[in-house]
Amino acid sequence: MPDVSKQPTDPRVLRTRQLIKDAFIDLLQEMDIEKMSISRIAERATINRVTFYLHYRDIPDMLEKMADDMIEDFKQAVGIEPEKPATEEEDWSMMLRLLEHIAEHHKFYKVILGSRKAPIFSERLLNMLTELISARIEEMGTESFCYKAGIPKDIAIWHGSAALIGTIVAWLRNDMPYTPAFLAKQFYLLMRSRIETKGE
Repeated sequence: MPDVSKQPTDPRVLRTRQLIKDAFIDLLQEMDIEKMSISRIAERATINRVTFYLHYRDIPDMLEKMADDMIEDFKQAVGIEPEKPATEEEDWSMMLRLLEHIAEHHKFYKVILGSRKAPIFSERLLNMLTELISARIEEMGTESFCYKAGIPKDIAIWHGSAALIGTIVAWLRNDMPYTPAFLAKQFYLLMRSRIETKGE
């Protein structure tokens, strides 16, 4: 079977993958993944099974590749630039871009993150947030919140990533009652309040 990941992203390939993705999201709102079949996905996507197999080996492979694509989309949206210094302003800006990207594609993220039917997506996002927070703490060194507060770095990373994804999921499940800018500011204020409380 050809490795489609090595092929150039032809517009027709992108269109077909989008049809499959949309079909998967629609079906996920109706049933658990275990009850899905390639035939059902293909039928909903208005393609045939052979076309599905040109893109994915099976449903687990489809999930893996969709999760990979999601993380790539997040990284592009956030615009991670390793050479940029770790500052509170840059952290706020990255969070804003992350939330704006989620809001722009809210239907997809509400289904895959807001439901517990496809944990691979939440796990991948949690891993990405963990890496981001870990890198920022490393860059800030003695200026980081956890260093100033005397908190072990691993605990600060676990807490920070879990708090972020938990809030994002709750925001989606509640139909995003706050704008991305407002929510990003609340994250910033919560972080500032923790630093100031510890500094007293």
